Amino acid sequence: MTPQRKIDRVVQRMRAAPTSVPFRDLEAVCQHYFGPARQSSGSHRVYATPWPGDPRVNIQNDHGAAKAYQVRQVLAAINELATAGHDNEKEDNDA
Repeated sequence: MTPQRKIDRVVQRMRAAPTSVPFRDLEAVCQHYFGPARQSSGSHRVYATPWPGDPRVNIQNDHGAAKAYQVRQVLAAINELATAGHDNEKEDNDA
């Protein structure tokens, strides 16, 4: 399975059940869409977005699980990338 397909499957699972997402899966999705965390301290990761303000991408490891409201914020940010015409993958932005 290609890396893009894996990310797509994780995003599908996130949309279906935002309350049961492993933190490592959410982190992988964030790194795919937004690149490496610009800030990483303790259990928090903050990712840069190509727009100011909300939807923000700030995730927190809660004993191995992602917080549901943060999963929804990441999904909103992914939607913003798609609808606002931003590139939807960080690697494309770096070119």
